[in-house]
Amino acid sequence: MIWGRFVLTAGLQCCRCRVSCHVRRHYRILPDDVKSLRAVVNPDVSKIRNIGIMAHIDAGKTTTTERMLYYSGYTRALGDVDDGDTVTDFMAQERERGITIQAAAVTFEWKTHRINLIDTPGHVDFTLEVERALRVLDGAVAVFDASAGVEAQTLTVWRQAEKHHVPCVCFLNKMDKPAASLSFSIESIKKKLKANPVLLQIPVGSGKDFSGVVDLLTNQKLIWKHKTMRDEEDGRTFEITPLDESEEPELLQEVSEARTALIEQVADLDDEFADLLLTDFGENFDEVPSIKLQEAVRRVTLARKGVPVLCGSSLRNKGVQPLLDAITAYLPAPNERHHDLVRWYNDDLCALAFKVVHDKQRGPLVFLRIYSGTLKPQSAVHNINRNSVERVSRLMVPFADQNVEIPSMTAGNIALTVGLKQTVTGDTIVSSKSSAAAAAARRAHSDSGTGAKRGEHDSVVLSGVEVPEPVFFCTIEPPTMAKQADLENALNNLQREDPSLKVRVDPDSGQTILCGMGELHIEIIHDRIRREYGIETHLGPLQVAYRESILHEVSTTETLDRTIGERRHVVTVELAVTPLDSSSCEFAFTEELGAKLSAEIKEAVENGVQSAYLQGPLLGYPLQGVSALIQSVHSEPGTSPAMVSACVSRCVHKALRLAGGQVLEPVMSLEVTVEEERLSSVLGDLAQRRGTVRDIQSRHDDKVLLATVPLAEMMGYSTTLRTVTSGNATFTLELDTYEAMNPQDQNSLLKRVSGLL
Repeated sequence: MIWGRFVLTAGLQCCRCRVSCHVRRHYRILPDDVKSLRAVVNPDVSKIRNIGIMAHIDAGKTTTTERMLYYSGYTRALGDVDDGDTVTDFMAQERERGITIQAAAVTFEWKTHRINLIDTPGHVDFTLEVERALRVLDGAVAVFDASAGVEAQTLTVWRQAEKHHVPCVCFLNKMDKPAASLSFSIESIKKKLKANPVLLQIPVGSGKDFSGVVDLLTNQKLIWKHKTMRDEEDGRTFEITPLDESEEPELLQEVSEARTALIEQVADLDDEFADLLLTDFGENFDEVPSIKLQEAVRRVTLARKGVPVLCGSSLRNKGVQPLLDAITAYLPAPNERHHDLVRWYNDDLCALAFKVVHDKQRGPLVFLRIYSGTLKPQSAVHNINRNSVERVSRLMVPFADQNVEIPSMTAGNIALTVGLKQTVTGDTIVSSKSSAAAAAARRAHSDSGTGAKRGEHDSVVLSGVEVPEPVFFCTIEPPTMAKQADLENALNNLQREDPSLKVRVDPDSGQTILCGMGELHIEIIHDRIRREYGIETHLGPLQVAYRESILHEVSTTETLDRTIGERRHVVTVELAVTPLDSSSCEFAFTEELGAKLSAEIKEAVENGVQSAYLQGPLLGYPLQGVSALIQSVHSEPGTSPAMVSACVSRCVHKALRLAGGQVLEPVMSLEVTVEEERLSSVLGDLAQRRGTVRDIQSRHDDKVLLATVPLAEMMGYSTTLRTVTSGNATFTLELDTYEAMNPQDQNSLLKRVSGLL
């Protein structure tokens, strides 16, 4: 026997561990003291990883995060979602329901790296939380239920990651489930996500006998011991042994084939590795050094040509430490991601506000991703979007709802600030107005030879966060008029926290209208107003947020002649509206008109058009799929821009009425997982809801029904589904598109809204 000295997996401290001549290593973490965030220092940017955990609901994101914090030494005990004691699910609603509602940020160290992690929700109603997290992150871990593979919300979050060009690592969780299948999950990643999975591990054992993994890069077996009377099964202890001839022949054969396939796949995706193989290891792939293979997998991952796939069981405390190693090994550091606008700031501060939460004592807390420069407390910063100067009074490292103050934060990190009272999600924060001007000048000078138009580089603003449009709305009323002001304050704060929540006042009834992403979203908002602000509000019936469009192209003219005091305002506008096959609305000037109008009048015209688009000609719902071409704007001298805007708005409304209105209803993608013997009951109910079946797939012993169905028909669906299947079914629902209603359904809606039914 020999003695060796090894750094513990979590990097807490060094200890002596016994090593046999067969190099069997036992890794154990002994967290006598929980690590403090106060000890965290600003590491080199190459040692930082900004990552998100994303998945379908109940795939195990929060459980995986909880294990990461425990093994890295930042928590003393393993939290459990069902017990409501996890670090990142700290809201009362999250702990009661066992789901993640808002993204939570935590910072911790793993070995020599600093990981800034955001745990995101898996429910479709809170997809904005995923969107704004991925906007500022450099990499992501996609967690899958290994018995289900790619599910409905997996597709949504994967598309969001692709939109932001975020490299990903896949973690096949719940390998201990009886129906868990490595091959099924890999195939679903290929077919449904159109991704290229690069398998780095294969499981040892299946179902309840799942005990560990084989690392295909190193040909080592990692085994987590089962619970014993003397040793609590918390996953701290695992055993690493090299594969040898004493292993089961089936396992050796599977590992050999999988490693050869891995090497061939990486060679196809990475030219540098292919050259190395041909030059040095063409005769024997077994001699390929694991470090060379790891470097090649990293290049493939960063180029987004493939996604590393690992497996484990977070709930059973198996496979999480190798996942942490994979995060640091394969996902990019901040300086490996290229942000075009940031480079013009050089070493000056440039940051993006991506989330706001309200604290009763400290006011608004703003989360910033720092792209360049250094941020310090008590420093003044310039908000380009608001054109305002604010002061950062305190600076903190985020750790869910427990945050620690620090003296500075450098580029590449995520910071939590106190004192930014005007900043909202999507705002760009820089050190000063002159800094922004200097960055714009550098960009303009660089592009001077490209023929860029004047005014294109007046400011250098980071792209914000895309906010989806609400699909549900209802009225909300305070218990008494004395509470109206308190309710308005609560709604203002909640809107600032959650941009997908929209609040408006009905111009006819004067009622406050609450608009949200789904039944659960509005239910959570209602509950938060009661708990956090102490207001017992009343919600009206939930209604679907329809849209409107037009049927025909129409040209029209409108003149506005008003005398206010001694001043006469006269405007004549000529324009044309055209239906578009698009989910958005557009407007443009003719080339001749655009060249001669002043910037002030152009802005007034745009305000008028956008105002008209908010209210359709039939029921007053917002418009989509409409284009307006402004052909002529003539105003008498002295006419105010406000009058120009009003005339344009009237002209657009007139054209919309003449073009013929059409109601568009939200149509949802529905996925139901149900036992085969109960499938007919689900299909029968779906037929009564104007649903269209797209496909019926098999998933082990269950059937997966894929369909589209109008949102208006899905009220109370969870209760009905529970009844017809005796609780043996699950479903997910997400917005697919807006479709034109058929004439009969549209007439019924018009009569119902008009109060004739």
